[in-house]
Amino acid sequence: MATIDLNADLGEGDAYDAELLQVVSSCNIACGGHAGDSGSIAATIRAAMANSVSVGAHPSYPDREGFGRRSGFLSGESLRESLRLQLEDFSGVADELGATITHVKPHGALYTDAVVDADLADVIASAVAAMPGKPVLVGQAGTELESAARAHGLRFVAEAFVDRAYQSNGQLVSRSEEGAVHADIERIQRQAVCLARDGEVTARDGSIVPVRADTLCIHGDTPGAATAARAVREALEKEGIEIRGVD
Repeated sequence: MATIDLNADLGEGDAYDAELLQVVSSCNIACGGHAGDSGSIAATIRAAMANSVSVGAHPSYPDREGFGRRSGFLSGESLRESLRLQLEDFSGVADELGATITHVKPHGALYTDAVVDADLADVIASAVAAMPGKPVLVGQAGTELESAARAHGLRFVAEAFVDRAYQSNGQLVSRSEEGAVHADIERIQRQAVCLARDGEVTARDGSIVPVRADTLCIHGDTPGAATAARAVREALEKEGIEIRGVD
């Protein structure tokens, strides 16, 4: 049977976390860079554990004002130190609760910048590699993030997005552009099934683009996120695709 992970970004102060944790198989929890604090980290980890959802860290540029979505916000050793502190704080809370950190997924502009920036990807991968147990690094396949994970001896999980528009080169359409985030449930369902079953997505210009996906993301800060997540899970399971968390 085909399997795939379904993940969501949580702990960012949105109202959908509890519902999403009843649907997804893994979650990425804000570490304080763009959102969150020790209290929200602990609450989200507890809820994830109660729902048998894999726990992951979601570090970002230290840019709460811009919600981590301003490109090029920080780089080099300053960024490395910020990521170290975010992941150290997250790990401390997880340890206290007896939770295993299975993966790390960068947030927002840090993620999209690192897709094409080898130096930035290396900073992220080195910070993850320094964590106890070397969690999995999550990112888009065939990018600098995957190359950096390999260089640092990390397992890499390829991610695709069920609710985001793609360009013909396989990259995401910028959130600054109209239509970058899908709202139509049926469209989201079709994209999820095509990604999981066929390994492809229809780009904004109508071209068919191959996309390798081990995990599918649905954004937890999108209105109706829980409804969309349930619809995606139902569509995948109808196709005989088993939902299984990162391990």
